[in-house]
Amino acid sequence: KKYLSELSTPEVRLNILQAMPGGITEGDVLLAEASNAIIIGFNVVADEHAARVAEAEGVDIRLYNIIYRITDDLRKSMAGLLEPEEQEHALGRAQVRATFKVSRIGTVAGCYVTTGVAAKHGRVRLIRNNIVVRDNVAIESLKHFKDDAREVKAGLECGVKLAGFDDIKVDDVLDFYEIVKVARTLGS
Repeated sequence: KKYLSELSTPEVRLNILQAMPGGITEGDVLLAEASNAIIIGFNVVADEHAARVAEAEGVDIRLYNIIYRITDDLRKSMAGLLEPEEQEHALGRAQVRATFKVSRIGTVAGCYVTTGVAAKHGRVRLIRNNIVVRDNVAIESLKHFKDDAREVKAGLECGVKLAGFDDIKVDDVLDFYEIVKVARTLGS
């Protein structure tokens, strides 16, 4: 009980409903089922009737004979309850070399991809004179010559139409990135 109570964090709290010696009984299973809890047995087993009730009610019984395995498994389960962390992953950069006003579409930037890739699925940060003018802009269309493209690699030219934004000027830089969700661990 001491080791388990130390696992709680400000974001995920471990609540011990009952701790007692002896085998796992039907009463334990009914309490776990009513509380939406799991049962942890240390060097014990469930009697046959309790095991049948647990299976019928969908109650998880976890049996252990080594204490650190309990804490390791619960730490992993608790980490699974944490919201994933969002991290920015750089994809590439492109420099605006020309702009084209297209009727019913808006301004299209003629770009040269200088590093990485310009990717349609990514987001764009518009940089003008080393100042971020607009961030987290979606890409409405990405073309290589007249063909739609999912991505355009460094050293190639492309046409980019930003969603809902037309104030693009020659020499602006388009910084392409994506947001990646990363599973968190307890303590991070």
